[in-house]
Parts: sequence; structure tokens; C-alpha cells
Amino acid sequence: MRDVSFIDTNILVYAYDSEAGKKHGLAMELMDSLWIARNGVLSTQVLCEFFVTVTRKIPNPMSIDHARQIIEDYASSWRIIIITEDIILNAIDIMKSHALSFWDALIWSAANKYSDAIHIYTEDFQHGLVIDGIESTDPFLSS
Repeated sequence: MRDVSFIDTNILVYAYDSEAGKKHGLAMELMDSLWIARNGVLSTQVLCEFFVTVTRKIPNPMSIDHARQIIEDYASSWRIIIITEDIILNAIDIMKSHALSFWDALIWSAANKYSDAIHIYTEDFQHGLVIDGIESTDPFLSS
């Protein structure tokens, strides 16, 4: 199995939000290393959430065209997991068995169903939490 890592929305947003302070630099380093190694995975859910967040919700929103270009770059270089009915149904099962929100369970389900991911990089889950063989890793924990 490859050391593939699934990236949650918050990490992707921090990588492009220069107002995020130390998290911006750490997220950018992580994204750069995954880009070079070609072992990052995203989902359509993450890309949609990223677009809305960076064009509307961060202190200095980026232009729609810039956000679109970033998404296009990832889509042409990284594995993108398309949210399907199988992933949704699996997310419901994960939600029930692990007491997660549906949206969080959808992240786990996408990472699990059709990728070789062994990590989910996020700050939203308990560091070290393992579900279906995938470990949550908070890249900001030691910072």
C-alpha cells in the first residue's frame, strides 16, 4: 500500500489563506510535499467546500477565477474521489457507528472507499483516531 493521504477541506483552505498565520505555512508545506510525492487525495466534497470558503469566507477572499484554477490544477494532478451513492451509504453507516456528523463521515467514507489513503490530514477529528484503517492526523498539533 502506498502512503496516500486524504486532505480535508480545512487543510486545503489554510494552504491558500495567507491570513491563517502559522497554519498557512504548515499547511502549504504539507500540500507541497504531497504535490511533489503525488500521493495526495481529495474528494469532490472537499473541492466544493474549498471553493465556497476561499471565495466567500476567508478574510481576503480570492477571485473565482483563481479558485477555479487551483481546483483545476488539483483535478489534473491528484486523485479526486467523486462522491457516489456507495460513498453516501457508507458515510451513513460510519456516522451511526462512530457518532460523527454526516459531513465528517462523508470525508472518512470518501477516504476509505476508493483510495489507498492511510491518513486523513485534518484538524477536525481527534488526532490518532482510526476508522476503517485510516488514521486522522492533525498537522498542527505539535506547532
